[in-house]
Amino acid sequence: MHTLIPAFVLLIGSAVTIYLACEFFVNGVEWVGRKLAVGQKATGTILAAAGTALPESVVTFVAVAFGASAAQKALGVGAALGGPLVLSTIAYGLVGLILLITRQKLVKTAALCAEFKRLSTDQGWFLAIFAAKIGLGLIAFAYKPWLGILFLAAYAAYFWSEMRSSAAAQADEEDAALEPLRCARHSIDPPAWLAIVQTVIALVVIFAASRLFVSQLDVLGPRLGIKPQLLALLLSPIATELPETMNALIWVRQGKHSMALANISGSMMIQATVPTAFGLFFTSWRLDPPLVLAAGVTALAVAAMFIAFRRGMISRSFLAGMGLLYLVFVGGLFALRLST
Repeated sequence: MHTLIPAFVLLIGSAVTIYLACEFFVNGVEWVGRKLAVGQKATGTILAAAGTALPESVVTFVAVAFGASAAQKALGVGAALGGPLVLSTIAYGLVGLILLITRQKLVKTAALCAEFKRLSTDQGWFLAIFAAKIGLGLIAFAYKPWLGILFLAAYAAYFWSEMRSSAAAQADEEDAALEPLRCARHSIDPPAWLAIVQTVIALVVIFAASRLFVSQLDVLGPRLGIKPQLLALLLSPIATELPETMNALIWVRQGKHSMALANISGSMMIQATVPTAFGLFFTSWRLDPPLVLAAGVTALAVAAMFIAFRRGMISRSFLAGMGLLYLVFVGGLFALRLST
């Protein structure tokens, strides 16, 4: 057992490092958004989401493009489905749980209700793209790899739509005071380049710590008797989505609920498109039963969020309850394993 202690220490240390780096990242990215005159929603859905999801997309690309075995390529495909599952269940659930623990309320102001409407549009985009993504995983035909271009185009369209709507909403947003830039605490108006440098350095640290976190899971899993397939589906996606979840929790702690929800929503859009495109380009993109189960639970979670956002029914308890859907996935996964 003592041989596991270094791995546990590194696991906990990397998680703490990710959280601290995310503190610098969200602070920096808010200033970058301010300097670029990007609205709060686009700061969450585009800048923050792209920053934390980019390293994961690179990892997926390496797995499917340069994987030496079918198992390595399969892990890349699994990551493309595991990410949205974790974000739509655990990430939303933790946001609701933190709101309950800190006794913060989602006051249904006109601005927040309008934000809910915009976020419901994001969920609608995701559902349409996700349905196509899953449908392609159930059939085989010669020209499937070329369809990866359409998923990249879909994210480009989403990016353009978000930036356009953000520009329209920018005038309606309050010029809320930001916390001082961490690397220039005594400056009330730090230069844009300094905000960008802080954000990039924090992102590099997040990427390195995330890779260390995942590597320690790979070490601990076999030693604790966890099969590689279960490790890939149950624990690895949680680890790879840790930065996005940390960002959201930090914004919730700061009372910036809209940015927290927007960050999760934007991260889901990236996970639904960019890794999928890589999977289509370099693999046969065929989904086995566990991945179909993950897709089904994800679709159910996002459909529930779409309806709740559209009707303005979002509450702390509702968000916290989203985490229970991940337990549904775990139960279904073990049932599948027992039946085979």
